[in-house]
Amino acid sequence: MIRSARRRAEALFNRPGAGRVEDRLVTRVQLWRAITGAAASLYLIYTYGADDGWSGVANDGVVKLILAPLLLILTGPLVVLAFIRYAPADQRHVLRSRLGAPLKAVAWYVGILTGVALVLAGSALLLKQNYGTLLNGLVALALLLGLIWLLPFLAFASAYAARYAFNTANVHAALPAALTVVLVWELMICGVALEGGLPHGPPAAQWGAILGGPVSVTAVALWELHRMRTRHGVRIRT
Repeated sequence: MIRSARRRAEALFNRPGAGRVEDRLVTRVQLWRAITGAAASLYLIYTYGADDGWSGVANDGVVKLILAPLLLILTGPLVVLAFIRYAPADQRHVLRSRLGAPLKAVAWYVGILTGVALVLAGSALLLKQNYGTLLNGLVALALLLGLIWLLPFLAFASAYAARYAFNTANVHAALPAALTVVLVWELMICGVALEGGLPHGPPAAQWGAILGGPVSVTAVALWELHRMRTRHGVRIRT
C-alpha cells in the first residue's frame, strides 16, 4: 500500500513537463545539503536538547511537512504573479497559458486534504454510533485500511508538492528555485512562532539552528539559477 501511495503521489506532483531542467550535479548538492542540514539539526538537539524531547522534534517535522505545501498554496500565487509580471511583456501570455499543470496539482492536493479530513471525521462519527459490535468492527477495519493508504499518500503528496513546487517548472524552469527560497524563509518564521522563541543552546547555536537552513537553501537555489543561466541558457526574463 505504501508503495502504491508513493507512486500515485509522484505521478500527480512530479510531472517534469517541457520546462524542467534536469541537472544531476544540482540534485546531488541538494541531497547533500539536506543530509548535512538534518545531521546538524540532530547534533544541536542532542547537545542542547529540545522542549518536548525527540517526540517534539518528530511532531515538528510532521507539522512542517504539511505546512510547506499549504504555505505554497497561500503565498506561491503571489510569487508566480510577480514572476510573470517581471517577464518581458511578449512572454507573459505564454507563461500564463502554462499555469494549468500547477493549478491541477493544487486542486489535487486540496482534494487529498479534504478527503483525509472527511475520512477522519466520518470515522469519529460512525464509531460513536451503536450499530452493534460486528458492524462497528467492520466499519473500523474498513476505515483503518483506508487510512493506511491515505495517510502515506498525504505524506508523499506533501513531500513531492513541496519538492517540485506544484509542478511550476511547467511554467518556467526557474520558478521552483524561486518558490523554494520564499518557502524556506516562511517555514523559518513559522517555526520560531510555533516554538515560541529561540531553540536551546548558546547564541551561536541558536542562530545557527534558525538561519542555517534558510541561508544554505537560498545559497543552493541561487547557485542553481546561476547554472541554469550559464549551462542551460535559462534566464528569468526569457
